[in-house]
Amino acid sequence: MFQSIGYGAKTARSKLEPMTFERDDPKPNELVIEVLYAGVCHSDIHQVKNEWANTVYPCVPGHEIVGRVKQAGAETSRFKEGDLVGVGCMIDSCRQCEACSAGDQNYCEGPNSWLATYNGPMTPATETEDGANMYGRDNTYGGYSDVVVVPEDFVLRIPEGLDPKAAAPILCAGVTTWSPLKHWGVKAGDKVAVLGFGGLGHMAAKLAKALGAEVTVLTSTPEKIEDAKRLGADAAHIETDKTALAPLAGTFDFILSTVPEKHEIGALLDLMKRDAAFIVVGNLDVVDGVDNSKLAFKRQTVGGSLIGNLQETQDVLDFCAANGVAPEVEMIDIAEINDAYVKIENGEARYRYVIDMATLKAV
Repeated sequence: MFQSIGYGAKTARSKLEPMTFERDDPKPNELVIEVLYAGVCHSDIHQVKNEWANTVYPCVPGHEIVGRVKQAGAETSRFKEGDLVGVGCMIDSCRQCEACSAGDQNYCEGPNSWLATYNGPMTPATETEDGANMYGRDNTYGGYSDVVVVPEDFVLRIPEGLDPKAAAPILCAGVTTWSPLKHWGVKAGDKVAVLGFGGLGHMAAKLAKALGAEVTVLTSTPEKIEDAKRLGADAAHIETDKTALAPLAGTFDFILSTVPEKHEIGALLDLMKRDAAFIVVGNLDVVDGVDNSKLAFKRQTVGGSLIGNLQETQDVLDFCAANGVAPEVEMIDIAEINDAYVKIENGEARYRYVIDMATLKAV
């Protein structure tokens, strides 16, 4: 074990504060990565506050990580000391199940599912039949810290031409929206609606536009209408404006919901074409307002998607670098993290906070 420093919460009601903790020594197949930048995701807030009822404390969040390789294990070959790299939501999986064998590590069906970058395995030992944890790590600690230790094959390459600060949110917000866009075959000429225009939503709109789609943003925030157009959307409307939405009935090939909480979608199903899909990525709660009679008569789909696999994450990083796509980021010091959480919950972020982890050394 070796000592690491970071910012974490001790309880669901605690603010994040400086703390020290122990990390496992790196294995021969692992990299020690000095964290340079850490994106701030809404799911960090859900996890810190135990809103999914599975948080392991102390909780050191952060799963949008850009850093430099500080130490490379003897069995590593893809990266060397000094390389600029990224780490997303996962740092391991069972590697043996059908999903992992197909390259879909984010849908790992192993006894503990995938190992999250922080908070431990998705299926903890307490929820398995034999009470075991195949990873031997009940609590992992994320990117709000000085270093992370990650198996080399779960580390991504940050392509040249991509600003490292902007790259951080692509590792979650980017791939979470990219994966369903690609899986459901969004292509040039398609009409795409993005519901919600925050950290995920603004990336979804930028990526869909770069794929050649015609993009409409649906938001509950009036001041984001012009912002959406400024950032490339072809149109933007208040999602409850029946007058504005009436002409759009039956026009969209694909709708992506990025709203980070339980959300009524019934009225929006009328906007879909035959064979269209409405995919939810922002909410892990119940989807309200789904009337199967509407879906059945047009062979439509309402579904979900969970982050993205390793190849998709590398693909979206490369796509963003090649097409000049980047999230809108605001840099903050680590000491500002609690204020940033409040602003995110109040809808004030424009559009992704990224922590300059050099400021951790000053704490």
